[in-house]
Amino acid sequence: MTNQFLRSKLIMSIIILAFIFTSCATKKDVVYFQNAKDFETIVDTDTFTPKFKINDIVSINISAYDVTAVKPFNLVAAGGGELGTAIDYLIDIEGNIDFPVLGKIKLLGLTVEEAKQLLKEKLSNGYLKDPVVNIRILNFRISILGAVGSPGVYTVSGERINILEAIANAGDLALKGRRDNILVIRDFNGTKTYTRIDITNKEIFNSPVYYLTQNDVVYVEPNASAISGAGGDARIGQFLGYGSFLISIILLITRI
Repeated sequence: MTNQFLRSKLIMSIIILAFIFTSCATKKDVVYFQNAKDFETIVDTDTFTPKFKINDIVSINISAYDVTAVKPFNLVAAGGGELGTAIDYLIDIEGNIDFPVLGKIKLLGLTVEEAKQLLKEKLSNGYLKDPVVNIRILNFRISILGAVGSPGVYTVSGERINILEAIANAGDLALKGRRDNILVIRDFNGTKTYTRIDITNKEIFNSPVYYLTQNDVVYVEPNASAISGAGGDARIGQFLGYGSFLISIILLITRI
């Protein structure tokens, strides 16, 4: 009776240990901002604003009290008439747009507010009185790939978005997505930078890629469990291996 009880206890212990070792995720792997303390306050002093890049598509609308004087600066597509579709502007490889009347204007590296001020100054120099300039980046999109709920390309309606908002738009991270090694790929006019961040750590708020820029790519890497179980044959082989191991141990124990 004693030996049988001992064998039962050993078998149960082995099964529990096997379950623990084969578990996919722990709290450390899944929970965000693990080192944030209760009632801790972090003041966001980041004044980040996206800057224009090569190949950005820009919408520009000019208005002023003199409606007639404004017309040459608000071109519409051919055949569009008075209420036709406004023409957008592409920032060329030299960083310029070709603006009506004013000619080449360099926008590369400017923020939206800086570009507005530049255009106001040029328009006020003999063309319009108190012009109002509205500018939008039309191709502000980000790509989110990997272990998230809904991978895809997402359009940003405002002037900035942070990485947490972007991940939320993509349906949050999958349980088998690594939180500690998220890759952000950023293109600076042909030069790509690669930055990895850890969203289990509150220091993410100080990351240079916490705020995303247009055409950033966010890649969430799957964890080891997801990779090892990606193929059906691999998963079956893993289970068979564990099963064979447990059966061998049990046979040895039953001979005690």
